[in-house]
Amino acid sequence: MRREIKNLRQQMDGTIRAHKKQMSSLQSMLTDCKHEDRSQSVSKSSTEISQLEQGRIQTVPIGYISSCFTVKNGTPRQPTICSSSRASLKIEPSVFNNPEHSLVGLEQYSHIWIIFLFHKNGQMSYKAKVKPPRLNGQRVGVYSTRSPHRPNALGLTLAKLERITGDTLHLSGVDIIAGTPVLDIKPYIPDYDSPKTRRDDTSSEYRQTSPFTDSQMPQVMGLDEEPNISGTSSESSSELRDCAAGPSDFSQSERSGSSDVTDVLAEVKNYVRQQQLFTESPEDKQTDSPECTSLSTNQLSSSSLKFGCEDYSTIAAWVRAPPVSNLDVRFTASAEKELKEFVPCDTTDHTRPKFQFLKGPEEAVAAIKGILSADPRSVYRRTRCQDRLFFFTLDTADITCWFGDGFAEVVRVKPIQS
Repeated sequence: MRREIKNLRQQMDGTIRAHKKQMSSLQSMLTDCKHEDRSQSVSKSSTEISQLEQGRIQTVPIGYISSCFTVKNGTPRQPTICSSSRASLKIEPSVFNNPEHSLVGLEQYSHIWIIFLFHKNGQMSYKAKVKPPRLNGQRVGVYSTRSPHRPNALGLTLAKLERITGDTLHLSGVDIIAGTPVLDIKPYIPDYDSPKTRRDDTSSEYRQTSPFTDSQMPQVMGLDEEPNISGTSSESSSELRDCAAGPSDFSQSERSGSSDVTDVLAEVKNYVRQQQLFTESPEDKQTDSPECTSLSTNQLSSSSLKFGCEDYSTIAAWVRAPPVSNLDVRFTASAEKELKEFVPCDTTDHTRPKFQFLKGPEEAVAAIKGILSADPRSVYRRTRCQDRLFFFTLDTADITCWFGDGFAEVVRVKPIQS
């Protein structure tokens, strides 16, 4: 009996020792795993930091555009071409747990920058020189244009923020097709983003850029003389008022009224000085290509005349005076009748064709005129293709038109066949 008890005790001791040995090995294995996880996380973190410092990151769309433009054909190339176009952007819940929280405060801004991806390029190839449609086949460097075919197919556009509902932004004046991945949005702040709103030391900046010295100023206009701007256009006058009463004035309420008047007078004097100096030469009226817009060092034309805040920025001449002129847009009687059959997006009438984004036929007419007046055709279709018919989609309408010499005519407007 005692021998049996002794054997049982020995067996129990052996089992306990084996158990402790196994537990010790398990503990060492767990410790090794923890060290490996830590080293892997540290290595992964250092790798991510290294890639970020090198400018190599993996982008994640924050949302996708829902737009009145469903295909590339007929989509405006710039947002100002079609101010009545509409779209919406819903922030993805996978980006933020509470997407609506990321939009708090954005309602205080009227416009936003949208950074997006040209996902319909069809290919990843790109060239150093491109042929913008507005240049009618002439080649310029890709970085002097807004061509979608770039080393990094990123796009930037300015859109008007109509309203925000929850996690969705409602936009207008867009040039983006439906399904476009949006990488980021930022508020548009004229005080920072637009050179026209810079008013720091305006009078001294004019003195620096003026071709006259201070001693020559009275020869153009007396310092105490009332400026005569009756000969200037209404656009220049309104621009002067806009520049003098821009957004920066509200953030600089400490400026006195006399300093504002001084700034305005400085702008008027600068404009009148340049207007008296430079006269338009016959060659300027005949310029129809970027090569013809260069100015000689000894002869300045009216293209170098700058008014007010325009003195702060310059652009390529072909942007405002391209070789391709705008087209007149007209509708046939049947097309006008077909377009009037469409009802606004917020109506409850289900018996007639209904827009999804546009607020009625008037907005559709404005959008169609904006798109066609800028000639959305490619250079190839414009110069070599014999077929003058053109088809595009606007919201829920399929539009057929044809191009003549200096005009585009809409001949049919039909609802999209689902």
